[in-house]
Order: sequence, then C-alpha cells, then structure tokens
Amino acid sequence: MARDADCPNCKKYGVPFYGVSWVPPSAIGSDPPIPTPEGEAHRRHGDDVPSADASPPPENYLVFSGGGGEGRSGIPNALLLASFDFASNSLSDQPVSKLRTGADLPYRMAIHPGGDGIICSLPKSCRWFEWDPVKGTDVQKLGLKSSDIVLDKLEDIGQQLALTFNNEGSVLALGGEVEIFFHILLLFLNVLAAWARHKLYIGMLTPGGWPGGKALVQDGKLRVFKWPSMEIILDEVNVHASVKDLDFSPDGKFLVSVGSSGPGRVWDVTSSTPVASLSKENVSNTSYSMDLGTVDEMFGFCRFSRSNDKNPVLYITAMRGQGGSIVKWNTSLWKRVSSKHIIQDPISAFNVSADGKLLAIGTIQGDVLIINSSSMHVQNMVRKAHLGLVTALMISQDSRALVSASLDSSARVTLIKDDKKNAAKACAKLWHLPNLAAIIFTIGATLLLYYSNGSSDGKPLESL
Repeated sequence: MARDADCPNCKKYGVPFYGVSWVPPSAIGSDPPIPTPEGEAHRRHGDDVPSADASPPPENYLVFSGGGGEGRSGIPNALLLASFDFASNSLSDQPVSKLRTGADLPYRMAIHPGGDGIICSLPKSCRWFEWDPVKGTDVQKLGLKSSDIVLDKLEDIGQQLALTFNNEGSVLALGGEVEIFFHILLLFLNVLAAWARHKLYIGMLTPGGWPGGKALVQDGKLRVFKWPSMEIILDEVNVHASVKDLDFSPDGKFLVSVGSSGPGRVWDVTSSTPVASLSKENVSNTSYSMDLGTVDEMFGFCRFSRSNDKNPVLYITAMRGQGGSIVKWNTSLWKRVSSKHIIQDPISAFNVSADGKLLAIGTIQGDVLIINSSSMHVQNMVRKAHLGLVTALMISQDSRALVSASLDSSARVTLIKDDKKNAAKACAKLWHLPNLAAIIFTIGATLLLYYSNGSSDGKPLESL
C-alpha cells in the first residue's frame, strides 16, 4: 500500500479496525441527493462533467470501530469518525472525532438505518452511542457521544460476533459465542492470517476446530429483539458453535445466520421458527500440500441482494479446497443456485451494494475486490490495499465508493468505476479529436476519388 502522502484515499489512524460503515446522511440532518436519469448516466459512464445530482453532500462521514483490546498495549479502544471528499478522492488526515471506550474494545457495530445512532459489541455487553452534531459552524460537523440509554437485556451477554438491524430499523439481531475470552479471538485472527499464507485449509482454524485441541466455543446464541422496546422475539442457544454473520431479508420476514459449524439457517422472524437449512457441500482439499481428504466447505458471511424485494438472492461466502468462493441461493425454495470461485485466499470481509449490482470482498492478504453480481466477474481489484487482513468493508449507498478497514490500522476508500464504460468513453473522446477526424476524412475522400476514377492498376474504369 502506498504511503499516506502518495495515497490521499488511504490513511492510518493508529487503531486496529474491526468495523467500518458509511454514516447515513440522516445522522447529520441532511438528505441524500435525489438522482436523475441524466446524472446516473453520467456517473455510470465515469463522466467528469458535474451535474446537480452527482454532487456529494458537503461532508461524507465514515465511522470506524477498533482498538488494542484489554491490557497495556497502549493502543486505545475507540470509535472514530473520518470524512471523505469525493472531488479530491481523499480521506481526512486525522479523525474528525474520536470517542474512547476505555478498556472495552468495540468489536462489531451496526448503524441504525434511520440514523439514530450506533450499537456496538463490547467484550461483555452491547452499548448504544449517539451522533453529536456540532452546531454553529458554516458546514455542519458530526461527532459521537455515549448515550444515557442502557440496554439492560444486552448486559453481561458475552462477546457478540454479529449485529444487524432490519431495513426499517424495527428489529435487532445479535449472534455471539459463550465461554471464550476475547484475547483468544484476537490471537485466532492473527494465527489465521499466518496459517493461510502457508496454504493451510481454513477449516482447521475455525474457533471450534483448532488442530489437536478442544473447541474453544461451547455454544453460540442467537437473539432477536424488537427495537427500541427490546421485546424478545427469538432467543436460541446452540444455533451454531459461534455465530459468524447475520442478515435480514429486504422485507424483514427472514433472518439468515451462518456459523463456524453446521449448516446456515433461515429463520421466520414473525413465527420465531427455523424454516430452512442451508447445507454445506463436501469438497476435496487437494489443492494444498497437506492431504486433508474430504472436508465440508466453511461458510463465512451472508448477505441478501436488495435488487429485487419480491425474490431477493442470498449470497454466502465459503472457503473451499481451491480458495474463497461465493455461493448464490434461491430464496423461494432456499436451494443453492451456483457457486463461483473468486480468489485463492480466504475471504475476511464481504458486502453487497444497495442496488444489488455489486459485491465486494476483502481477503486476509489485504486485497479488495469489486464483483459484478450479474456476471460474477471481478470488475475492480486492488492488490495489497492494506498490509494486514481486511476486517470490514462497505459500499456506499449510491455505489460510488467502497470503504475498507484493516487490522493494520489503515482505512481506504476506493472509487468504483465501470472499466468497460470508461474505455468506451475514452474511445468516444478519441473519435472526436479534430486531428483524427481530419485524417479519417482525408483518407476517405482519397479512396472515394481513387475508386471513382480508376482501378488499382491505374487504368480508367471506363476503359476496362
């Protein structure tokens, strides 16, 4: 990764990051610009000509969570806010706001869709934080503050590995693990990165599958609450050995969970019952030097596509013998539709754009990839976007940019462009160059005159 001075869209903020998100405009009391067909066409073609709707809001904020955990590492635990300028493609040199959380590491976070605040997963509980707009300035600024609201039902519940709201912000789901010390999880992440570089199968390194040892996690618990009343909807133990990821369907009717063991599970939120099981396939691990025989693929992340609310697609990342893959599921019958191998390295972060057209993944090697969901081909790839493994990433609401974060304390924003359309645009511009047009006209006129008056051997046509 380039130095900060040479890479304005890459910054290091001195805190190992575990979570990142774009801040919704509603958090600072502004609404996103309403796109027009003309403006959308300009953006998709990568045009430099500004239009009224293509102009970004005065401030585009990003929120990061992370830290050094418990102990005396000297690395603070904090929530950070940074700003991003689309015009200059640059992140703020320093965080615009930092809220320290003491000895508690904010590991995972979920931003309320209505912009009300953030819920963070701490080692033993979950805490609610609120936006703190700064008044009295020409340009409205944003900060963060601890909330007076105490989430009693989320006190002393242990480390939660997944947090998410439904689209309306009326339901909150949490998934965690029990009887595990968080510093073991940090150690696991570092060992995972080191072992994967030596091409060892990722299935050996899940919390429930350390080589030659007992499972670190005793059970995983799934909790679903109405928000903000915190009325319990679902409270299930042993859903997975540990709950890795959760996601609601666009209409909020279903919740999907994936974990470190067993199949993925689909839950009916209204009836609070499981309705489907997303089975794993047995894969032959023959692409690495170690012969581990036939093993189950390992699910990592799950995300619904928002492109079609009536029949959305479900994506689940999986580690197979040949590397990281993305599995597509039909959500009517909950059947596997296809599996696409993307990259050799394990996938450490995953996201789907709001319009469902783009997928984004980060790897343990620090690479970032943007994938066209229709063709499942890699559209953009930034190798070594980070020096450490990518812990979190998110595509902006308008699909203009991707933010990614890493354990190496770095943050990066990658602008999203369609390479094919940019190439077509470049050709179109080249075609209209005056000199080229004059040359083409001259050649055409010469050929026309030649074939009108004679043949290739110099004899007049009428004499042949």
